[in-house]
Amino acid sequence: MVLLRERNRRLGDFIEPCLPSPAKAPPSGPEWIHEIKHDGFRIMARRDAAGVRLITRKGNDLTRRFPFIAMAVAALPVASCLIDGEAIVSDDNGLAIFDRMRGQGALANATLCAFDLLQVDGRDLRREPLEARKRALAKLLRRSHSSVVVNEHFEGDGAIVFREACRLGCEGIVSKRLGSPYRSGRTAHWIKVKNPKAPAVKRGARGGGM
Repeated sequence: MVLLRERNRRLGDFIEPCLPSPAKAPPSGPEWIHEIKHDGFRIMARRDAAGVRLITRKGNDLTRRFPFIAMAVAALPVASCLIDGEAIVSDDNGLAIFDRMRGQGALANATLCAFDLLQVDGRDLRREPLEARKRALAKLLRRSHSSVVVNEHFEGDGAIVFREACRLGCEGIVSKRLGSPYRSGRTAHWIKVKNPKAPAVKRGARGGGM
């Protein structure tokens, strides 16, 4: 109990990430955008007066595990920020490979694929529409180190984006409704559809990440 209280004290400013709702098929229409779902560690990257912390969705601190990502976040031209993304290690084709994250040497090549910006310089952006947060994120990261990059999104037919993601061997896609705020926990504004042949899906029965 002592360790639990200490952890809660250190993570007192922790914001639970937004979680997509599972679906069998992606949505389509102009009110949706679509992103590749990468196979890695979900990370909330916080920078403030205390420094940089890289926290998983379950509250585990992986800052030491990803030092180059932490340094890249520390170098951003703001006093404080909170970025939501996925830490990945890719193969030569750019495909995120979860097993490569187990080797310490490979972690120097880890990248944070950032897909949302919750706070910047003390301003809470969670009530802003998705597209406004995306624009702010792109502006923040436009000159960032390659260890932190914007996760690209696609417009158009979700079924086509999903088909191409499966063809490339990706874990799947996450579709997000334009105009939506950022809400912690499970939401219908984000929809995930997984590639049944992806290693992450076959591994999924083991547990829910860090």
